[in-house]
Amino acid sequence: MKVGPHWYRNSDGTVEIEGVPQMEMTLKKPGGPLRINLVLFDTVGNLHTKVEGNSLVVNEQRAYEVITTDTRFLLQHTETKKPVWEIKVTEDDTVEIPYGELYSLKGHLLKITPVEWSIEKTNDRGGETDVKGGPVPVG
Repeated sequence: MKVGPHWYRNSDGTVEIEGVPQMEMTLKKPGGPLRINLVLFDTVGNLHTKVEGNSLVVNEQRAYEVITTDTRFLLQHTETKKPVWEIKVTEDDTVEIPYGELYSLKGHLLKITPVEWSIEKTNDRGGETDVKGGPVPVG
């Protein structure tokens, strides 16, 4: 799994943000389909949005919409169409999160771009980590 510019090898499909599992991804076979479970919090750590199996089950003020294909999941703001969380499967069956902008349970803003991910005072501009069958730690 690639988060921004950093490769995390041998992950279990979970992304932990500041130690809290916030996204779970399964890919049943090469080429998809992707299945995403995701929670979003607001700036004080209250649950704002929840996605289960690619479907919005909690969507405060109808702020978000989900767009999916077998190889792509996109959660975006309904009005601005600005991406909040994007996951895609590349042609060589690797999973990438090239864009993301959401709050952690602690109320810290995580920003992911193709060149960097950052949260609070931590940032990462690339590299490779073997997580040995565990979750991807961000922040």
